[in-house]
Amino acid sequence: MTTWGIVATIKADAPTILRFVAYHLELGAHRIYIYLDAPCTVAQDALREHPKTRVIRCDDDYWNQHNNGRPEMHQPRQTVNATRAYRRAREVDWLMHMDVDEFLVPSSRVTSLLAALPDNIQCARARPMELLSGGDPQVDAAFKTFIPAGKKREQVVSALYPTFGQHLKGGFLSHIAGKIFVRTGIEGLKFRIHNAFVNGETNPNHVKLPEIRLAHFHATDWQSWHDHFAYRFREGSYRADLGPARSRERGGITMHELFTAIHEEEGEAGLRAFFNEVCADTPHLRARLESHGYLHTTRFLFDTAVDKHFPNIAKI
Repeated sequence: MTTWGIVATIKADAPTILRFVAYHLELGAHRIYIYLDAPCTVAQDALREHPKTRVIRCDDDYWNQHNNGRPEMHQPRQTVNATRAYRRAREVDWLMHMDVDEFLVPSSRVTSLLAALPDNIQCARARPMELLSGGDPQVDAAFKTFIPAGKKREQVVSALYPTFGQHLKGGFLSHIAGKIFVRTGIEGLKFRIHNAFVNGETNPNHVKLPEIRLAHFHATDWQSWHDHFAYRFREGSYRADLGPARSRERGGITMHELFTAIHEEEGEAGLRAFFNEVCADTPHLRARLESHGYLHTTRFLFDTAVDKHFPNIAKI
């Protein structure tokens, strides 16, 4: 039987970590490798008791042993850990590198979808969809789905988000690349955030996997988005070195430049107006997305999964 697993470097509280792990165990993950980027004793103890999880605490001793010190930015910490896990992942046939706010949403069993891929395929990509903010994902989660590249993408994005759409890649705040499953056992493979490299080749023998979506909980509500904004603006998905949605010649500006202008001109009220148009789960945005065919709704039974896979953990 084809087996699969995931690896994640995580800095979060115990409920968030265990929700992420339990959800994917329930989907059928055979092994989950968690690298704790910050101490979390409750999650660490719970994960060590589960037969399908492996947990590594990334303290100073760990980084001194495996990387000659801790990388300052979180992206290289993630890729170092993902590559280490890949080289040790002999228990699974496929491995995906993910973040704690990402959840696989397959149309059928992940195992079956991966098993159906030809033997020569080494990488399979799941495209993202971004959560609309403010609802309860265990009851009714709505997503804006991936808009394929092409002549109509800019037109659709501008119709969906008339004020800010021209500055958004595919209408998303975060990545549109998605994440990839990589077949294990490839000599010399190195993970990156959205790709894998082997001897200078990017994503060898790569296919798209449209039957699996990557649900990205980039902004669960206004307060959460606001709390994470400064970090993302400085080091994350809104940082200054990322490119614009369209070329400079066509008036493109980066997300970093957009948010700088919004904040300078309108302050927090401007950020709230941006959030309300682009992120908030409103009937108007749902209707616009549905009219263009880019709305997906589902629900995530997180509590049920945690209760099943970590029954000894008190409600925390």
